[in-house]
Amino acid sequence: MGKPPGMNRFFTRVLAALFTYLMATNNFRVGDAKEYDSRSSTNLSPSDFLDSLMGRTSGYDARIRPNFKGPPVNVTCNIFINSFGSIAETTMDYRVNIFLRQKWNDPRLAYSKYPDSSLDLDPSMLDSIWKPDLFFANEKGANFHDVTTDNKLLRIFKDGTVLYSIRLTLILSCPMDLKNFPMDVQTCTMQLESFGYTMNDLVFEWLENGAVQVSDGLTLPQFIMREEKELGYCTKHYNTGKFTCIEVNFHLERQMGYYLIQMYIPSLLIVILSWVSFWINMDAAPARVALGITTVLTMTTQSSGSRASLPKVSYVKAIDIWMAVCLLFVFAALLEYAGVNFVSRQQKEFLRLRRRQRRNNKDEDMRDGRFNLAGYNTSQCLPTKDGSAVKNAAPALNSQQSAAKDLETMKKKFVDRAKRIDTISRAGFPLAFLIFNVFYWVTYKIIRYEDIHVKT
Repeated sequence: MGKPPGMNRFFTRVLAALFTYLMATNNFRVGDAKEYDSRSSTNLSPSDFLDSLMGRTSGYDARIRPNFKGPPVNVTCNIFINSFGSIAETTMDYRVNIFLRQKWNDPRLAYSKYPDSSLDLDPSMLDSIWKPDLFFANEKGANFHDVTTDNKLLRIFKDGTVLYSIRLTLILSCPMDLKNFPMDVQTCTMQLESFGYTMNDLVFEWLENGAVQVSDGLTLPQFIMREEKELGYCTKHYNTGKFTCIEVNFHLERQMGYYLIQMYIPSLLIVILSWVSFWINMDAAPARVALGITTVLTMTTQSSGSRASLPKVSYVKAIDIWMAVCLLFVFAALLEYAGVNFVSRQQKEFLRLRRRQRRNNKDEDMRDGRFNLAGYNTSQCLPTKDGSAVKNAAPALNSQQSAAKDLETMKKKFVDRAKRIDTISRAGFPLAFLIFNVFYWVTYKIIRYEDIHVKT
C-alpha cells in the first residue's frame, strides 16, 4: 500500500527542520572554537609566547642565518660615542667608549599573536637568536661592561626586525703622522668588519641618518674633534673570500696651548736670556761663561723633555726643528764670547811675538859683536865730560814712549774690534731669530695647516 500524500509532506518538513537545526548547531560550535582560539592566543603567557617564537618548541635554529641560501643579510649599524680620549702618541692608539647598535631583519622572528609592536627582551635571550659576527679590525684591546648588569639591549619588532645594542670600551690603533707636531691634524679610524661571513651572506652598512652620534659636551684634553665624520666602506679581500667592512674617520685637530706654555715660551726665554751675555763686559769672563753654559744645558734638558712623550720616529718633527734652532742660537751665543775673548787677547799675543823677535835680534847682535849699550839704556851709567850721555839717553826715552804709545794704540784697536763683535751680536742675534720665527710659524701654521685641511 502506498503512503498518502499528506504523510509524505509531513516527513519532508520534519527532515528539513532537523537539517536546519543541525546546521545551526554546527555553526555555533565553529564560532565558539574560533572565539576560544582568539581568547587563548590573547591570553597566551609571555613565557609560552617566547618559547613558541624562539624556544625549543619553535624550531628556530640560531646556528643558521636568516634567508639561508638566499640573499645576504643587511645589517645597519650606528654608534653613539659616550667618551673619546687617551690619545697616545707613543703607542699610536686611542680609547673610546661607545654604544654599538646593529639592526637586521630575521623573518623567523616575525609574530602576530602578541599585541605589543615590539618586545624588549633580557640580554640572556641573545644566545637564542642569530647575531652578526661583527668585530673591530683595528682593535688593540676591548672589554664589555657588566655593572650592575650586562650593558646589552635586545628588541624584536613585529616584522622580525632585531635591534641589538651593546656598550663597549675599545682601544683602537691610530697611525699618526707627526711631521707637523704639535700643530698636526690626525685622522683616527674605526673599522667594523665581519669575521666569518662573506659578502654573499652578510653585508654591513651605515644608518642613513645619524650613523655616528657624539655625546653632548664631549671634550678632549688636547684635541678638537671636527663635527663632520667621514663614513666609508673598507671591503676586505682575503684568501678566504670577500668580507664586508665599514669605517668611520675621526678628524682630530691638536690644540697647542699646552706646548706653548711648556715648551715654546720657556725655550724662547732661554734664547733671549743667552743674549744678555752680549751686554756684559767682556772682561767678566766668569759671568759670561757661566751664563752661556747654563743656557746651553737648560736648552738641552728642554729639548730632551720635548721628545720624552713622543715615539722614536725617523723623520723630523716641527718641535724638533724649533728646539734644534733654539739650541743652536744658545750655543752660538757661547761661541760668540769665545770669539770676543780671542780677539781681545790678540794684542797680548802680538806683543809677545814682538818681544820674542826683539830678543832674537839682540842675541844675533851679541853674536856678531855689535853690542849696543843704548839698547839696554845703560848709557846713563857711563862717565862723560861733554854731556854726550844725556844726548844718547834722549833717543832711548823717546823710543820707550813711542813703544808705549804703540802698545796702547794696538790694545785699543783689538779691544774696539772685540767690542764691535758684541755690538753686532746685540742686533744680529735677535734679528736672525726673528726671521727664523717668521718662516717657522708661516710654514707650519699657514702653509702646512692649509695643506692638511685640504687633504682631510
